[in-house]
Amino acid sequence: MFKNFFPNKILSLTNKTINSLIILLILVVVIGLTYSLLLSPPDYIQGDAVRIMYVHVPSSFIALGCFGFIGMSSICNLVFKIKFMPLLAKSLAPIGCIFSLISIVTGSFWGKPTWGVWWVWDARLTSMAILFLFYVSYILTWKFIDNFERANKISSIIGIAGLFNLPVIKYSVDWWNTLHQPSSITLTSAPSIHYTMLVPLVIMFFGMIIYSLIIFLMRYKTEVIKFKLDKRKNYK
Repeated sequence: MFKNFFPNKILSLTNKTINSLIILLILVVVIGLTYSLLLSPPDYIQGDAVRIMYVHVPSSFIALGCFGFIGMSSICNLVFKIKFMPLLAKSLAPIGCIFSLISIVTGSFWGKPTWGVWWVWDARLTSMAILFLFYVSYILTWKFIDNFERANKISSIIGIAGLFNLPVIKYSVDWWNTLHQPSSITLTSAPSIHYTMLVPLVIMFFGMIIYSLIIFLMRYKTEVIKFKLDKRKNYK
């Protein structure tokens, strides 16, 4: 499967594949929104405000997952010198950045009716804001440093440094007393959320994954083409 992300493979990506994914995305999102807004029940404490969860939680997962991949790609890039790794990471960065921003904004909208304030310097919120700053730093490095090797090295260092923030985000609700509720979904135990809310949450998460995949594939193909064109210019 990993071979499908080799530069020569991604260049063979056709519009038919993207169009198929877009159709799948529309179907999943329509079903997800129907469940989230109409069929899922309101929370007995939070009421309809809980529906923000169906955007907030998947956005948070994707933001963390994208940076986790960026950090691991940065390690592979610096240690093993795999040349297409920075192109993968560079293509993922704007996606993770947008979802981290969505996570922060929707969390703020969710926090107002739940906590009574738009923002607090809570451990989870603060570490999420730091993740957003890591994303911005990573993207700006590629934008404003023209030399590929220099931008590659600096962005890789940022990617590796940002990895240390991920467990802080994950375990902040366990390590400190925070306003943010503990995780309702973990890998080590059964979900504490009712299935009537879990089903639309999973559907919305799947929809956002498909959306991320579409944007990633288009961006990655563009980055590979730009890299090959720049390489030809340098040879001339």
